Amino acid sequence: MDVEISKSVLTDIAATTLEGIEGIEVAAAPLKVGEVLRQQGGPRRSRALKVTREGGQVSVDVGLNVEYGRNLVGLAHQAQRAVCENVELMTGLKVKAVNVTVLSVVLPRGASA
Repeated sequence: MDVEISKSVLTDIAATTLEGIEGIEVAAAPLKVGEVLRQQGGPRRSRALKVTREGGQVSVDVGLNVEYGRNLVGLAHQAQRAVCENVELMTGLKVKAVNVTVLSVVLPRGASA
């Protein structure tokens, strides 16, 4: 019996895993040429998170915002490890790569500028 795992499920697993790591957030996807910023209350902007599946292997590309004062390299490694472990544990698929790009450094939530 074959079980098919959709790309959106893989993306949700990665996104939920990353939400659990303190000090980072998945960045908003960069705007494409001609795309208009949506008004508040409109559809949410997509995130900088892409999952590619080739047979039984998965690759994840993610862009992160990291809180100011945090260890960038340490959080990037933690994100890679956590996404790899959770995707493999929950799906049985092999994770080929988790590519992390730190896109920006942001003030911690609740901090004033």
